[in-house]
Amino acid sequence: MLLLLSLLSTLGLAAPQLGTSPWGPNVSSTMLRFGCHQLVIDRIDPLVNPGSLPSPHLHQIVGGNAFDISMPHNTDISSLANCTTCSYSEDLSNYWTANLYFRARNGSYKRVPQIPNRLLFGDDFTTKTDGGFVVYYVSGGIGDVTAFRPGFRMLVGDAGRREPQGLRNQTCFRCYTGPDFGGDDKAPCVDDAVDFEGLPNKMCWGIRSNVLYPTCWDGKNLDSPDHKSHVAYPVETGPHTFTGLGTGGQCPESHPVRIPQLMLEIVWDTSLFNDPDEWPEDGSQPFVLSTGDTTGYGQHGDYVFGWKGDSLQRAMDGVCFGANCHVLESQSLEEAKRCSVSSRVGEEVDGWLDTLPGNPDIREKK
Repeated sequence: MLLLLSLLSTLGLAAPQLGTSPWGPNVSSTMLRFGCHQLVIDRIDPLVNPGSLPSPHLHQIVGGNAFDISMPHNTDISSLANCTTCSYSEDLSNYWTANLYFRARNGSYKRVPQIPNRLLFGDDFTTKTDGGFVVYYVSGGIGDVTAFRPGFRMLVGDAGRREPQGLRNQTCFRCYTGPDFGGDDKAPCVDDAVDFEGLPNKMCWGIRSNVLYPTCWDGKNLDSPDHKSHVAYPVETGPHTFTGLGTGGQCPESHPVRIPQLMLEIVWDTSLFNDPDEWPEDGSQPFVLSTGDTTGYGQHGDYVFGWKGDSLQRAMDGVCFGANCHVLESQSLEEAKRCSVSSRVGEEVDGWLDTLPGNPDIREKK
């Protein structure tokens, strides 16, 4: 319960009274937190590299089965999908990020497995997924945000970045100290002592990556050439906004429409690679994103909206909490696992590899 109260305070949400359900009537804001099983791991990117087979680097994808080499613009994606890997069956959106690989001292690579997240707010689905990650949507209450429209898509981060930009409040990494998710008693990306803009340079039981999307929209464009310019982060932040951003803070005049705070949370089991004899002799960290990034500064997340009808708006106005929203339809993990798409590239991505898939340029951390 202490973790719950601490997280609620950081998120700026009203805490439920002791003894009540954390998603009960005493909650004044919405924070959806739900797991999504792996849909596919593949080297395609319908947002940044539409039509390219393959795209430059590998991604891990969750969500609806409309995911493909290209996804048509200005189209209701939910009408093209008939299943999703997420616990909320009305969410047919797609979310994808880079994979993480371990580079052994001999120069070979092995993909680091994504593992289920911790049990929180009674969400058993999220603790049993095979791969995949956790998705958050946050609003400040009824009428606080305008849900995304069909055809909406956006990108946060830059796959080519290799230098720090002071953007820890957009993407960050946390080092877990043990199998009990030790060190996970604070909300993401708010504490310099535990969260890092780059990959942690020490042995961890697991590494958690958080990707936080902008919360202001220009109200007109569903996309932009860079997939970023139609959205923006707030120009002001307060002490009780989600990770200092969230749905709080003043939106710029150019982007006056407040949209839900979307966040992705990925956990990798790095404990499998904690043999010091396999780490670089100079003591540097051995993990590399599938973009060829040894720094972590290039972590990024892609999003294509695909909620059915007005379901997301209902959820944002429904003072829901966690993975048990009374206005949304849920599905079992078994149903979610039956949803998948075939790999379009069909290359080997697991086991020990001589090069990363696509053989991206490895540029060392300076």
